[in-house]
Amino acid sequence: MEKLKWSKDVFGSKLEIRQGAEQIGKIHWENMLSSKAQAMINGKLFMLNREFFLSKLEIYDANDQSLLATVMINLFNPRSDVVINGKRFELEIKNFWQSRWSWKFNNSEIITYTSNEFITKDKGEIELFTACNEEVEILILLGLFVRNQFILFMLLGILVVLFVVF
Repeated sequence: MEKLKWSKDVFGSKLEIRQGAEQIGKIHWENMLSSKAQAMINGKLFMLNREFFLSKLEIYDANDQSLLATVMINLFNPRSDVVINGKRFELEIKNFWQSRWSWKFNNSEIITYTSNEFITKDKGEIELFTACNEEVEILILLGLFVRNQFILFMLLGILVVLFVVF
């Protein structure tokens, strides 16, 4: 089992992935509300995109612009599927606050995420229960992208409620 660490400023536009003291990956959005991001993990470059209101998230190879995976998110269903290289993976959000989530393959967890909620910093761990391969890198980035979009949606929801109440 391998452990990675991730961190992001809650109102920031950069997320870092570390293995020990070494940065092995990152996701960078144009701004906090941006639907597009550039990502890198283990020296490979990717582009991430989401449609309005989080329904569809995509990851592309940054070099040849080919679509690698699409995941459809339903805010009211904690499970989503994605197919990469003909293999079906399932994303499961384990609690309402999205502080625990995982990717499964053949009903076995292969990647789990945890977050430690803080006021100005969002950080946590990624545990890998499988050998690193092409799908795992894509899944790591997609899992963090999904989490960021849920947090953004929750923050926007809180702002709307505050605006309506006051």
